Amino acid sequence: MLNRRLALTGAAATLAAPWVLAAKPTVLRFAWWGGAARHAATLKAIALFEQKNPGLKVKAEYMGFNGYLERLTTQVAGGSEPDVMQINWAWMAMFSKRGNGFTDLDPYRSLLSLDQFSTEDLSTGRVAGKLNALPVSYTARVLLWNQTTFQRAGLPLPRTWDELFAAGPVFKSKLGERFHPLDGELYDMMLLSQAYVHQKHGTPYLQSLQSLQSMSSSEPGQAPRVAMSLDAAREWVSTYRRLVDSHTATSLPLRASLGGAEKPTEQQQDWVAGHWAGNYTWDSVAGLRASTLPATQKLVLGQFPTLPGARNSGMFGRPALMYAVGRNCKQPELAARFVNHLLTDPEAASLLGRTRGAPAARDSLRVLLQENKLPPLELAAHQTIQQLKTAGRIDLPAPLFEHARLHKFMREVFETVAYRKSNDADAAKRLVEEGNALLKRIK
Repeated sequence: MLNRRLALTGAAATLAAPWVLAAKPTVLRFAWWGGAARHAATLKAIALFEQKNPGLKVKAEYMGFNGYLERLTTQVAGGSEPDVMQINWAWMAMFSKRGNGFTDLDPYRSLLSLDQFSTEDLSTGRVAGKLNALPVSYTARVLLWNQTTFQRAGLPLPRTWDELFAAGPVFKSKLGERFHPLDGELYDMMLLSQAYVHQKHGTPYLQSLQSLQSMSSSEPGQAPRVAMSLDAAREWVSTYRRLVDSHTATSLPLRASLGGAEKPTEQQQDWVAGHWAGNYTWDSVAGLRASTLPATQKLVLGQFPTLPGARNSGMFGRPALMYAVGRNCKQPELAARFVNHLLTDPEAASLLGRTRGAPAARDSLRVLLQENKLPPLELAAHQTIQQLKTAGRIDLPAPLFEHARLHKFMREVFETVAYRKSNDADAAKRLVEEGNALLKRIK
């Protein structure tokens, strides 16, 4: 009798086990960085996903940008990375050099609304033929002008490089020493100077992604190289120096003396007062730049200067953010469904708004347009960028261009120029020779 009871108890336990497992929530870990607005919107989108999928829970792991890459690097190295993670596009070159650093999403195509993305946008998430990530949005650098200050100087908004360089002396003579047509951090001015050289010489500092892909198919194993000639690199340096010396752009020493060389433009008192009348920045932060200007100042989108006959605009553009699924994810199907929810669900799109830029997914962008969630300035910038991108006039940069070690090296070289510790020829030589040596080490 006792044995029979034990047998019945065991059978009941066996039948109950699946129910017990099903009752226990299935948990996905999702990591991202951002500010308060992004955090709040993302938590709402997560709650919506949980509501639509009873029994599923998403563990939110969020923070500011500082320290995020370091934490993620440690997690990836230890095999404890989140199931779903927000990454920078360039980080795929660090974490997935051969396409096996993240889960390949191609086997889960039936769970993803890939038809919402252009072929070009999808290609930005491929490494070695594997779909490593999906783009959240696309961003590029644009010129924003304080129209009010230019009117005070008696100048039209610059449309050409010559007009841009000529504006500096006029600002200084008519408005005073504190007035500059353009402000930006060191990296901003490096990118603007690179745009000029790209237009003139036909190449950025490193080969574009398209060139790299073409090269790898004909020369497998070939290390990425500096694409600029020594003359082009020298002009890159001299263009940066010209921006500063002509009083067109604020200098690195000036910004450092005002409380921080990397202090955001909208937090600079000279920007708020209208003394600095322009900014070269991501289109997605146009609203942030405008937020601290008084109502008497009008911020507008500028025409991007282009040299006659230039094949490429030289504008620096790339996917703003990507979503990837961890290589060690135990539930890739659920992770794929969650990624699809964040990217393409209309209700999620409404909740997330523009906290990660204008969505790359077609219907999510349509939701924001219908709900008037893209302010006119940001919408104008987005449309301009899309036109240039569609026309093939914005090349994807080499992912290694934003590699932390190469980025640090480029900044160090330009800092020596900014503080007049190096001449143009020496700086150019370092950019080419030491740049190539560094690329071989971090390939």
